[in-house]
Amino acid sequence: MDLSSLKAAEGSVQSDNFRRGRGHGSGNGKTAGKGHKGQKARSGAPRPGFEGGQMPLYRRLPKRGFKCRNSKEIVGINLSVLERFDNDAVVSVETLVEAGIVKNVRDGVKILGNGELTKKLTVQANAFSASAKEKIEALGGKAEVI
Repeated sequence: MDLSSLKAAEGSVQSDNFRRGRGHGSGNGKTAGKGHKGQKARSGAPRPGFEGGQMPLYRRLPKRGFKCRNSKEIVGINLSVLERFDNDAVVSVETLVEAGIVKNVRDGVKILGNGELTKKLTVQANAFSASAKEKIEALGGKAEVI
């Protein structure tokens, strides 16, 4: 048995389209399933979460934090880290992961211009800083945005 094969027991599920308040014989007459008296028996009963004038739970708890839905987590890699690759090598996000430089790609990889580069490389990444692109192309390499 698994979650996809679960179903309600025979006869336990009843449709909600029967008529209320139509006499004793209907099984749902007189109070129409609302019990006797009280605020919940009347029309205009309070909304869900209303606590009778007491400060409700959703207002008692502190409001904390905010998560921007449009933000991206981009992994920054400095040029000095690319020094370990061979001359004329193609450095992509996959090769960075294989080399253990990037552990989790998240939303992309950006090459930053910190450090020195002495090798001609073709670097393929999601983004480049202006100084990184300049340094790579100064050595005859290519900075390709994927």
